[in-house]
Amino acid sequence: MSLFNKILDYADRLPEGIERARDQVIGLLDADRRHDTPQEKMNDEIRAQINASHRFESFADQRTDNAIKWHVDGHDYMWAVSELLDNAREVIFILDWWLTPELYLRRPPAKYPQWRLDKVLQRKAQQGVKIYVIVYKEVTQTMSMNSKHTKAALEALHPNIACMRHPDHIGSKDTVEFWSHHEKVVVVDNHFACIGGLDLCFGRWDTHNHPLADVHPTDFSVTLFPGQDYNNARVLDFQDVSNYISNAISILETPRMPWHDVHMTICGTVVLDICQHFVERWNEIKNRKYKHDDRFEWLAFPHNVSVNPNEAVVRHPCREKWHQIGRSFRQRFHLGDYDEVEPPFPPFPYGTCRVQAVRSVCDWSHGVLTEHSIQNAYIQLIRESSHFIYIENQFFISSTREEGPIKNQIAHALVERIVQAARDGQKFKVVVVIPELPGFAGNIKDETAMKTIMAAQYRTINRGGHSIYEEIRKAGYEPMDYIRFYHLRSYDRINAPLETFISQMERNSGVTFHEAQIALARQWEGTNYLTQDAPRDVFVKVPQATNEGIVVSNQTPIKREKVPLPVSYDAAVDVIRRFEAGSGSIRGDKNVADSVSQHALQDKTSLLDEMWMGSEEEELNSYVSELLYIHSKVMIVDDRRVIMGSANLNDRSQKGDGDSEIALVVEDEDMIRTTMDGRPYMAARFAATLRRQLFREHLGLIPPQNVSFDGQVTWAMKPAPDPHDDETDLAEDEAVADPLAEETLNLWDGTARKNREIFTELFRPVPTNLVQTWSAYENYVPKVKTGHVVPGIGLRRVKERLAQVKGSLVEAPIDFLKDEKDLVEGVEWLGLNPTLPIYI
Repeated sequence: MSLFNKILDYADRLPEGIERARDQVIGLLDADRRHDTPQEKMNDEIRAQINASHRFESFADQRTDNAIKWHVDGHDYMWAVSELLDNAREVIFILDWWLTPELYLRRPPAKYPQWRLDKVLQRKAQQGVKIYVIVYKEVTQTMSMNSKHTKAALEALHPNIACMRHPDHIGSKDTVEFWSHHEKVVVVDNHFACIGGLDLCFGRWDTHNHPLADVHPTDFSVTLFPGQDYNNARVLDFQDVSNYISNAISILETPRMPWHDVHMTICGTVVLDICQHFVERWNEIKNRKYKHDDRFEWLAFPHNVSVNPNEAVVRHPCREKWHQIGRSFRQRFHLGDYDEVEPPFPPFPYGTCRVQAVRSVCDWSHGVLTEHSIQNAYIQLIRESSHFIYIENQFFISSTREEGPIKNQIAHALVERIVQAARDGQKFKVVVVIPELPGFAGNIKDETAMKTIMAAQYRTINRGGHSIYEEIRKAGYEPMDYIRFYHLRSYDRINAPLETFISQMERNSGVTFHEAQIALARQWEGTNYLTQDAPRDVFVKVPQATNEGIVVSNQTPIKREKVPLPVSYDAAVDVIRRFEAGSGSIRGDKNVADSVSQHALQDKTSLLDEMWMGSEEEELNSYVSELLYIHSKVMIVDDRRVIMGSANLNDRSQKGDGDSEIALVVEDEDMIRTTMDGRPYMAARFAATLRRQLFREHLGLIPPQNVSFDGQVTWAMKPAPDPHDDETDLAEDEAVADPLAEETLNLWDGTARKNREIFTELFRPVPTNLVQTWSAYENYVPKVKTGHVVPGIGLRRVKERLAQVKGSLVEAPIDFLKDEKDLVEGVEWLGLNPTLPIYI
């Protein structure tokens, strides 16, 4: 474009820019513009009265007879959601922080090509199902999700799919700089729903094995993580996600970051409250951004208030208006005299769970005054606990007092409950499992997000003057007797004998491994993917040795290998075929495992039995370890009550005026006989079986989870209301049934300690209690490729020690950098840093 044409273009856009600036000024000067007229104030008062009438001051009341089913890790949940979506008859709602249209819900993709998310949604839209999607509109300068691509890709599939992006970040009346829509919700036909921690996006699908490797030199069709779905955020964040084949890391030498998460599928009347939450959000964004766009129609609540006039939604200030102008879809819970529930919808009763929806919303996110019923629920459940609390969360940032920059009071509630138990001489335990590190790339000494979040967590746990540990010690008690912290970590072996096999295959075939890797990702895109804007080449980041132990920063020397992109689907298939054929004159590969992570679970064989057909040095170089990233947002109290959803344990999620969130408080009325501290006890089935499953996975007391090549579907993969298999009589279940029994506590702590010792010896991961200053950090971290074995240890020792790893549980090294006082006591913690709320 010439300079003159550029000037004309800018001139044409000038009025738009002026209008955007004007809108932003209006938004800043009139922040209460949705709550200042008499009618708006009346609406706010009605909502406040509804909330005040409910436990936790939630928008929703408790509901009985719900079927709630937990799903641990992406393999099970995504299969379940694929069934729900595939069975949709009328309508689908999706609310997500990040949604990847190219996500495979069933794996491997070669076995289930029709189960890519966009293909599932397109099938349903073609059948007449209406699909409404809301995704978070990210800050493009700092985030890589590319919601623009999500919207464009989905809406191009069929006119029955409409996708909203929100919020706008600059140039509007509702400029939002820091906060995000963080819910992960799916609703099908107003009858089934999903809530939890798993976004439908890259990087989330995983099995209980949590493999770090996905190299299959002679059979690429068994690949589980094609393209950008093979990711390690410690090395490099997602890049150019609209270009699915643009995988930026070499799978030959870089382990993936495994992903642990928990989600629920739901059938029952609580689905109506989830529908209400979605409809409110949809209509609010419609009113602000898409008021005159016919693609985005108004929606009405599905509730049948004539049959059930006691519903709280009867008083909703917008119900009548939306009923008149909005599209309504049938619900099958509150039926009229002549209504029937037709198959395949299950009839009443659906289950045994009493459930309440809670949320974090405010004006920017939902057009309402601030509601923080999730934080209220956490605090009340902690205060009402009697014996034991188990927490898994992506973050652990809270405060024990009202003063200071961190405002949520969950830590204060924990201290209160622990001190009360100590004074009463009661046995009481809190177990907290969080990631070893925040999931960001960048050097800890220079990376603001990484350093600030770690500091905030240490200030919550054991430093800074008012942490949980310090407050308990002030009361005269030893905190380690009551509350302890843990992480998860995995190991694997990458099937990549580079010199004796991979290099020879490359020479024989005339195709490099990375060319085949990129061609495979291209193949999964199908015949219609590439456009004139698609790149001709892809650059793969090949790892180099570094002594940056926490993350790889942009200061680390990198080697980028340029890989040409196949021009067509057929060309991609041919590239893979040629590479695989390159092994013909060398050897076969079927006796060499492509992953050995299953040996941390109850595999029938031992790691010591695994074959290797390369050199000993190649095998040694193929062993890797990586933190197992915890993304769950769950608390289990006394094996009776559960709160689970999208909310992290930090201010962003808990205050209500930050990120928007939704969660469920679940209390199952189906009770099972067990013990608590050796005494007879009645536990709730949903809470107890979930906690036991998590314990068993982390301790390695479950069988390996192999992907279903033969189409076999377990009960764990089926959505609610199909129940789980009853495993309460298994020996492994009984071993963890009593969370206060000394045998259980010793098993948990002993496993965590031994696993930590093994990983420390072989890989020297950080954080570690052996490093308490920056100078010690620089001397401790070995110069190796990220995740690889430290120098000076032989192959036999590596295999013998890793064969002793059970599960993935490791102790949390909470004394890491404890002598660096500035980390937790700098001026930013005096409330002088305006960007601090972004991270906490």
